[in-house]
This record gives sequence, C-alpha cells and structure tokens, in this order.
Amino acid sequence: MDAGSILTAAGVMAGIGILLSLILAIANKKLHVYEDPRIDTVDELLPQANCGACGVPGCRAFAELVVKGEIAPGKCTVADPKEIDKIAEFLGVDAGGSDKKIAYLACAGGSNVARQRATYDGVKTCQAANLVAGGGKGCSWGCLGLADCERVCDFDAISMDENSLPVVDAVKCTACGDCVEICPKGLFSIQPMSHKLWVACKNLQANEEAEDECEVACTGCGRCAMDASPGLIDMVNNLAVINFEHNHKANENIIQRCPTGAIVWFNKDNTESIKGKNAKKIIRKSSIPMG
Repeated sequence: MDAGSILTAAGVMAGIGILLSLILAIANKKLHVYEDPRIDTVDELLPQANCGACGVPGCRAFAELVVKGEIAPGKCTVADPKEIDKIAEFLGVDAGGSDKKIAYLACAGGSNVARQRATYDGVKTCQAANLVAGGGKGCSWGCLGLADCERVCDFDAISMDENSLPVVDAVKCTACGDCVEICPKGLFSIQPMSHKLWVACKNLQANEEAEDECEVACTGCGRCAMDASPGLIDMVNNLAVINFEHNHKANENIIQRCPTGAIVWFNKDNTESIKGKNAKKIIRKSSIPMG
C-alpha cells in the first residue's frame, strides 16, 4: 500500500471517529434525563435501611419522592428525628409526621404459662416444628418459641426472653414484615404504635379448656366487649377482636376485668404491656411440667 492510500484510510477512520463522537454527543444531550441534585443530599440523610416501612421500595426511591414533594420526610419512621428535621429544613418543607409502625405479637404464652403436650425432636425451627403435629404445644395457635423471627430480623429488633417468647424492640423495629412472613402460626402483624389496646392471644378455645393450655389465654368471656364502647370489640370464635377503625384511645379501662390478662394496654413507647387489675398474677418462672 502506497503512502497516499495510507493517508486516505487514516483520514476516513478519523472522519468516522469524529462523526461518531458528534452523534454520541447529540444523543447524550437529547436523551439525558435530569436528576435533581437534592436527591443525593436527602438520600445521604436517610438511614439506608431500605426496609420499605414507608411504603416505598428503598431509601433512594423515598428521597426522590420527598424532593418531588409527593411524600413528607416524616413518613420515614426509621430515621432519627433530627435527620428528618434536617431534610425538611434543607428542602424548606414541613417534616410532616407518621404514626410509626412496628411488629405486634398476638401471643403471651411463654413456657412458664403455656403447657407443652409433646416433645419435639427435630430441626430447631418453628417452621419445621409446626409440620410435626403443630409443634407439640397444648395451644395449637401459640408461639413455638424456636426463634425463627429473631433469626430473620436484620435489625436485631427481636429477642427471645427467658420463657422462649419473642420480644419486639419498638425503637429498632422497622416494620419490614419479615417476622410476619416467617411465623408459621401467623402471630405477628404490623400495627401503628398508636394501637395501644391489644389482644395478646389467638387461641380459639373457650373457658377452662383455653386456660388449661395457657394461663394467659383469652377465654372468650366477653367482659372486655361488654366494657368497651359500642363496636370496638367483637367476640369472634371465642376470641376478642379489636376494631381499630373505632376510637380506642379512651378505652384503657376495658382491660381491667380480663381474668387472664390476655387483653393489654401498651405504655407510651411500647416498652411495657399493662394488664388489668383483675388479671391473675403469674409468679412462676420455670416451665410448666409437660402433661
């Protein structure tokens, strides 16, 4: 190939390169999607838990909606309130507010109050035990105490107490719902912390039959329904069911006549469940003998 041909080929290649560069530059300009730089700032102030408790799949997506003004910063119930205030100040908006949601457990039947009718010998998980005659617990609706919920919680918000019953840390809980999905008995549900009235039981047996299996079971006596405002509590299959669409906040007194303490009232920060004055006092610390 002579020198002229080489120069021609080089010129063609250079021209093609320049043409492609121009096409890419034009395409980049035409197809560029603008992203508000404030999104990065808001995202950095969020906890990066990506828990979904706000109803949005991920902190980045939440930040985008906050910047657009489609959701209030306060809808994030996991972030430190000071960080929420920083976001609101940065954007010049109202922080808004949200009723924080956490996992509630519909069982108080630890080993010191609930009877075990059979010994389960197998893989130490609730899901495995549930496949073998329901796990051997007298109350077939009760917590099996093998800590599936504790293991699945990525936020260390669930711990097992001395009676093999899960305890939810209201501060750490992000309402992600993993415990709801893992529990084979369906004992967990996500509730607003404003739901102070709670039935810590799912037992559908009644009267002495229920109490024989668990000393803190709802016996279906109906006293709470009688003492509650109309429509607040229904008795369904021997179990008290709270209708939270009714105002329950002035009904702390309705727990007082519950004989077993199955219906409770949570204190302000949900660190303690309060039983009524007529509830039997449980002093046993060890497990009930199997029978």
